[in-house]
This record gives sequence, C-alpha cells and structure tokens, in this order.
Amino acid sequence: MNILNEWKTNISRWDEAVPLGSGQCGCLCWGTPQEMQFSLDRTDIWDKTILWEQREEFTYANLVKLAKEGNVKKIREIFDAPYYYPTPTKLTAGKILVHFLKETGEIHSVLSLKDANARMEFGNEENLYKVNAWIHALEHIGVLEIYAPEDSFSLELKTPDFGEKGTEKEYIYKEEKREISQGTLKELKYFPAQWETEGILQWFCQPVNEEFSYGIIMAVDKQPQKSRVMWKIISSEDGKDWIEDGKKAVLCAMEQDLSLFFETHRKWWEQYFQKSGISIPDKFVEKQWYMTNYLFASASREGCAPMPLQGVWTADDGTLPPWKGDYHHDLNTELSYSHYLKANHLEEGKCFLDFLWGLKEEGRHFAKEFYNAEGSCLPGVMTIDGKPLGGWPMYSLSPVNQVWLSHSFSEYYRYTGDEGFLKERAYPYMKETGIFICDLLEEQEDGTLQLPVSSSPEIHDDTEKAWLTPMSNYDLALLLNLFGTLEEYALHLGDPMADKWTQVKEKLPGLAVNDKKVLMLSPDESLEESHRHFSNAMAISPLEMIPYEEEGKEIIDAVIRDYERLGTRQWVGYTFTWMAHLYAIQGNGEKAAEYLNIFWKFFCGPNGFHLNGDFRKKGYSEFTYRPFTLEGNMFSADALQEMLFQMKKGTIRLFPAIPKEWREKGTSFCHFRGEKGLMCSGKITNESISWEIQADVPQKIRVKIQEKIIEKALEKGEVWSGCIALEG
Repeated sequence: MNILNEWKTNISRWDEAVPLGSGQCGCLCWGTPQEMQFSLDRTDIWDKTILWEQREEFTYANLVKLAKEGNVKKIREIFDAPYYYPTPTKLTAGKILVHFLKETGEIHSVLSLKDANARMEFGNEENLYKVNAWIHALEHIGVLEIYAPEDSFSLELKTPDFGEKGTEKEYIYKEEKREISQGTLKELKYFPAQWETEGILQWFCQPVNEEFSYGIIMAVDKQPQKSRVMWKIISSEDGKDWIEDGKKAVLCAMEQDLSLFFETHRKWWEQYFQKSGISIPDKFVEKQWYMTNYLFASASREGCAPMPLQGVWTADDGTLPPWKGDYHHDLNTELSYSHYLKANHLEEGKCFLDFLWGLKEEGRHFAKEFYNAEGSCLPGVMTIDGKPLGGWPMYSLSPVNQVWLSHSFSEYYRYTGDEGFLKERAYPYMKETGIFICDLLEEQEDGTLQLPVSSSPEIHDDTEKAWLTPMSNYDLALLLNLFGTLEEYALHLGDPMADKWTQVKEKLPGLAVNDKKVLMLSPDESLEESHRHFSNAMAISPLEMIPYEEEGKEIIDAVIRDYERLGTRQWVGYTFTWMAHLYAIQGNGEKAAEYLNIFWKFFCGPNGFHLNGDFRKKGYSEFTYRPFTLEGNMFSADALQEMLFQMKKGTIRLFPAIPKEWREKGTSFCHFRGEKGLMCSGKITNESISWEIQADVPQKIRVKIQEKIIEKALEKGEVWSGCIALEG
C-alpha cells in the first residue's frame, strides 16, 4: 500500500490542509512560501468553564411538562440557552509559522499515507526548498525538517488570538442568534500567554482558567542546509511537572538520530495498514477507504481521548469550532466509531469505549440529577468530561442516545467474542443503561411501556412538532435492541435480571410501519420531507434488526424507495453514506457505489475531510455550507465494507453488493473482522468467489453466495479455504 494524496498549488484554507495526527495531537499544513502554516491541536485541550447558571427548572420532569404544554419559548430559554455561551468548548492549541520572505510561487504538497509524512516543496531547480512534516506515532512529538539555507527562513510560534481577561461581557440568550460557530476566539477571555526561552527551546504557557493551562514547546536546531524543528503540546493535566517533563521529552527527541526516530514512527503505520486491506478496480474508491483509515488512526488512538466532532483538527480560522468541537451522541460519535471493528483496528477504536467507561460515575450523577433516575446516562451533547452543553433538548437531552452509546459495547463484543469484555464491561455498562431507561418508562392502559416524550433526530428541528407521539421508531428501535441484547447477555451470564429484561422487551410496542411498508417516524406520522437523519430506519441501519428477507425485504425496499421519492435536497454528507449502507443491505452495488462517489467527490475536501454541505454547489443539497466533522468519513468506510462483506448471526455474505464492473475486473479484501473474532479474506472475479476464514473461537459458519449456503464448523485457529463458481 503506497497511496499518496497530492496538492499541486498553495492551500489557502485550514479545512483543505494536509492532515497529520497521532491520535492525541494533530497538525494541518497549509499556506504559502511566505507563510507556511502548521496549525497544531490536541484532543483534550478544552475550556471547560461553565458560564451559564444551571436553573432549578433544568430537569427532565420540567422538559416533559413544557413539551406536553407546547411551550417552545420556555424550552429554548432553559435547555437550548446553555449552548449559546462560548464555553465550554474545544480549543485549538496554536501554530508554527515558517516564513520564506523572499520566495513566492506554489507549494507542491504530498501526503504519504503509508508513513504519515507530509512533503512540501517549492522554488526552482537552482533554489528548491523542501519541508517534511510528521508527528511521531508513539511519542506525540511533531517534526519539521527544513531543507533550505538557514538564513532563508524564519520561524514563529503563535498562540491563538484569544480575547483579553478583564473584557468580559454579559451574555443574554437570543434564540435568533444561535449559530453553528458561536463567534470568534475573542469571545474567550484569558490572561496573556507566558513566554520563555532556554537554549534551543522556546515555549508558551496559556492560562485558560484556574484549573487548566496548556502550552506548546518548540525546539529549533538550525544548520547551514538542513534545520530541524520539534514541537510538543503540553497540558497541566499531564502531571505536576508538566512543563519540565515536556521540555525533557522534546530535548530527548532532538538528541536522537532522526532516521531512527522516524523508523519507529514508520513501523507503527506499516503495522497499522497491515491489519486489513482492499483491492478495487475503482482506484478512487479504493483510495478513499485507505484515506479514511488514515484519518481514523490520526484522530483516534488507544490511551487518548476519542475523537470529538473534528478529531485532532480544530478550526484555525479565528472562530470557535463548529458546534464547539464537542461530543454529539445523536449520531456523530456513534458513526465515527462504526467502521473500525470490521476494518480490524480494535486498539484505535477501543479508546471510545474506554472513554465512556471512564465516565460511568458522571453518567450516574447526570441520570440522578437531571432525570431523577437510577442507572447511568450521559448527556446527548456533552463536554470531554461528560457535562451537558444544552442545545435542542429533544436531541441533546434525549435519554435514548445513551442506548446508542451502550450499543457500541455490544458491537465490540459481537466482533471480538471476548467473554472477559462481555462480563466486565459490555454487560455491566448496558445493564446500567437498562436500569436507567426502566426508571423512565411508563406503563399505558393497554399494558405497553413508553417514554413520556419522544423525538427522532433531528426532524422538525426544535419546534413543537419535534415532540413526536411516543414512541418514535428511533426510540423504539434502540430500546428493542437494548432489552433484547440485555436478555441474551443475562441468560448467557446467568444473571437473574434476565426475566426483568424479557418483561420489558415484551411490553414495548412494535415498530410503526405505514400501509406502504415504510418505517414511520412515529405511530401517527410518516416522513414526508427530505431530511438528513434516517433515524426512522435505525432498525435497518445501523442496528441491523431487520434482515433482508421475506417481510423485512419488503420493508427495506419500501424505505429505500421512499427516501428516493423525497430526494436529497435536505441531506448532508453523511446522509449519502447512510443511503449507501441501505443499498448495500439491499444488494444494490451500483447505487451504493454511486452514492459513495457523490459523498467523496462533492461533500469532502481534497484532504478527505467531510465538510457536511454541498459546498461546490453541484445541486445535490440545499446545504452549501462547509462545517467539518468526521462521522461521514468513517460511515462511508463502513458502507464500502458492507458492500464487500456482511456477517450476521453466523451467516457470511461475500461481495453482497458490488457493481458489475468490480466483479468483472476482480475485487478483493483481506483480514476483515467478523463475529466472535473471525477473520475473513475474500476475492471475486467474474467466474468465482474464493475465501479464507479463520476462527478465533469455535463456531459454526454459513457462507451464503447467491442462493447457495455452505456450512462448516470451525475449531479455534482453524482456517477454512474455499472457492465456488458463480452463475450468471
């Protein structure tokens, strides 16, 4: 695998920059020769200051009361207002500028995915200047190698352009002023950064509030023809001697042989990309899958905080990041961690589960304080430490988003078969979620259980109509999935709670389906407008509760036809990937590939970043803005994987949804992860499908190809190689 991403001219925008990342730290490389910009970021650099006063009315009981009264104004004043304040928010860390003041022209940039190395060059044959940039995969130390005469350039370390302490203003909530980005960095009022130098080191310490400060340490070794710059982002949360420890780490790296230092970095990325792979005739599509996996490892790593909305690449345009760069759980975090299991990148993805597990106590506190319930629930829109940020409360405070989070634990167990994880993490986490939901459910006259209010992200925005007749198919699908899974796990582990979960599951109503076999929004409302969230179809994708057979086939086909009927004018980027998912389940490879191509070509920047809107204005959507988020990237990779390999309840479908051209010219994948730790590689040509399957635990496997089903019982570690001729 030797994939390159190339920029032939100067990059003028931060969101089109060359992206580098180590899971903890990120760098965006862009600009001109006169000002080469290296925008630096770290996932856990946050201003957690809460400016809003939590009112007594900020409770679920009051939200339910106001929703039933239809009091939209009061709901916004109490529950949406907190999001209006500039903090809490994710922060960008700072930047390094390299100035070649006498040089003009265009920078040619190349990103090598296999070693996560950005190479930039400009000038002419007589004066050719080169800059290499990378972030060490293990040490989280950034490196700039500058191949140029030492007197031809200057360096500058800069802090973000924050506001000044003492110039605070009073914030008065105005619902009409609610924006994607809540103003500029000037809204954040801090004491000036403290600057220091020592030998080859220079650094700043930026106070954020009484509890938190951060800084960037830069070391410069200028030599006649080749200079070296190293940097590290440090935080007061790193330990008592955080500045001294950071200085030592940078100096230690500077003393190492650079080629050996780079080799350990290169080796990490080599091993990462060996975990899985694909080969597709459409090389553009193939490249996007690898680019997405590159972005994933750059933004998510074991031992680090999981990726928020923008991962390790917070906006560098003088504004606060889109949606504060926070953690949204009504789709964003879940889809961001949708593809890693099948792609066999467990270590990089598990950090999300470790993060949620570490916030159990915060979830218990929020469940008790806001919902007056036992168990555990995190806010649907939250800070890095699990505090509520407010926002449209039918989504930002929907209790069912916690169920989607808990589903991430069951998926990890499904794909690994790790019994220790099931017993120690998955079941305990889901059990607390189940206890929490049980405290909210109300029994109706007909004996069914339902939530007091219901919604479906993000239909009807934050208007009175957004409160759907309980229960929405979004809520129901997640609850049916939760209690069905809890029942299964409790029986497996011998937990006497199994009877409780069964009783709850059996008292939940069925999913609402209209006379056209389309999954509805709620029992009395069908989707009748183009909309970005396919939340009414959660039971199909991503929960996979409805198989594509018999009545399920009728429903899935009807849902797809309905989305086609309603059109794409209110879609955003990730919606196209969701539609590709549905087409993959349907077995429609031509359409799945078409919608993935639309996503990657028209809703992503040249660096692969999902920019949400139809920013090139090609007519695919009425949203033409460009706020960057990552969930669309990861869900697109998952959709492509679904086209190549599907496994559910022991049945494998190989190449279930690929275009005719891919079959004719040959397509393959290697080391995709299936259920219970199973590993699968496959290849298809116009004549045959071959496979190699290895079981991690003993299990019976069924391979379904066209109308044929082949079964085999595999022992632990046994490899099953097979081949079957294709018909037609």
